[in-house]
Amino acid sequence: MDEALIQKTHQITKIIIDKMPATLFGIERQMYLAKAIQELDEEDRGTLQMLLQGFLNRMSKIEASDIDMGSTGCKGQIWYRIHGDKKPDPQMGEYSKYEMDLILLNSLMERQTKFLFEKKSLDFSYSYEVPGENEPVRLRANIYFDLGNIGMNMRLIAGEIRPISSYGFHPNIARALSLAHVKKGLILITGITGSGKSSTLDSIVDANNKSVDAHIVIIASPVEHVHIPQRCVVRHREVGSDVLSFKEGTIQALRQDPDIIIIGEMRDPETIITALEVTDSGHKVFSTLHTSSAVDSVARIIGEVPSIEQDRVRDRLADVLTVVISQKLPKTIDGKRILAKEILFMTPPIRAAIKNNNIGEIYQMLHQGSSLGMITMEQDLKRLYEQNIISYEEALANANNKKRFKEIVKYSV
Repeated sequence: MDEALIQKTHQITKIIIDKMPATLFGIERQMYLAKAIQELDEEDRGTLQMLLQGFLNRMSKIEASDIDMGSTGCKGQIWYRIHGDKKPDPQMGEYSKYEMDLILLNSLMERQTKFLFEKKSLDFSYSYEVPGENEPVRLRANIYFDLGNIGMNMRLIAGEIRPISSYGFHPNIARALSLAHVKKGLILITGITGSGKSSTLDSIVDANNKSVDAHIVIIASPVEHVHIPQRCVVRHREVGSDVLSFKEGTIQALRQDPDIIIIGEMRDPETIITALEVTDSGHKVFSTLHTSSAVDSVARIIGEVPSIEQDRVRDRLADVLTVVISQKLPKTIDGKRILAKEILFMTPPIRAAIKNNNIGEIYQMLHQGSSLGMITMEQDLKRLYEQNIISYEEALANANNKKRFKEIVKYSV
């Protein structure tokens, strides 16, 4: 990092902080700092912006996926997640809480600042041009309050999309993901935060964009990768700026002649019910859930809706669900990350198990369904372990059913 840029930032922020009344606390203090940012001249705001971009440019150099900044939680340092581990980088300098408040608030537009102060958290996409590069750098950001100060996480959005062929999907699964072969149905990509769900969705969108003549509507919070139309019309609708909510975006999409609807996340009962209804009307819908297994995903959808709605949702889910891909990113022996996946492909017995509320039976069907393209997380972790890609300890740590993992590894030996 340019030391002169760091020192210039300290000078700019010191003038504002020294003038800040000691009687201000919490949101009033942040409102004061936001107003001070708006009153800075273009050169000083540009300096703060350059510093932030310096933090972000560092990410690609050190193969970081995420950056964390601000408030007491970061101890005045800039933290990066590199191959799963989050550590501070002393080369990026140290900053007081108020300095980071100013640097982060400077990255927002006025309407975004108002939203942050009202809701105490804001999801948004962030991009900037890099000299000599063809495409801008894009990141997904979440800025929020932390003990009265501002904290922010930003995730780097990969510029290149992983080809769908690299996932090694069984032909049944590949056909289910393609509009050319299956015109309707609900496909879920699930996993914890940072498990690569967005990357998988982008690969699926890209594959369809290149292979069919259609219309894809993407509803996201925020929009990450921007897909260039190839054989498809591709619409990107960001929740908060282009549409009010996932539910509203999904309903509106029906009036836009879509072939594929991407719902960034099914995060509330209203969105879940709307997604099921839209799929039931004959559309192909992709979405994500924060669950750790395919079976948990089915249970989560049913459990999220009010009890009075659960029987209806259970029947509809059984009718429209096509595929569930659940993902994890265990650490490899050489310290990197690799995809481990669990895949559920809907069959008549699995549909019956969902309708009859016998969800506990699904795991065994999944375990025995390899000929159809199904695989459990434990089976895929076993594969990675036996190929000497991940350690036994890492495989066991990522297993959803540790007892079953131990059994199948022992049996294979």
